Amino acid sequence: MGLSSRANHGPHGLTEIIYAFTSAAGNNGSAFAGLNANTPFYHVALALAMWIGRFGVIIPVLAIAGSMVSKKIAPLSPGTFPTDGPLFAALLIAVILIVGGLTFFPVLALGPIVEQLLLGAGVTF
Repeated sequence: MGLSSRANHGPHGLTEIIYAFTSAAGNNGSAFAGLNANTPFYHVALALAMWIGRFGVIIPVLAIAGSMVSKKIAPLSPGTFPTDGPLFAALLIAVILIVGGLTFFPVLALGPIVEQLLLGAGVTF
């Protein structure tokens, strides 16, 4: 169902589909020009991606905030990790970059990176 809506096959077709779902989950709703997302399958699938992209983030964040409100403040001790220095900022940025990279690298490796390597070898789709 979803594969018949692609205009391009191979890695570029995968990139079109992944972009449509990533865009829908981010509440943007755009798609590559080669993907015909005006089908019942994509209407339902992208709507579910929008719901999960919005409420799948909001509900856990509200639950975390609610649980943090009820926690007692712990007094500072020698074992407390300071959160107001450059070390904490560097570690936070490093964790965000690593988790973001591990999240998107598999799709990038199967889509645009493979497509570029195949273009260099003279294979087009």
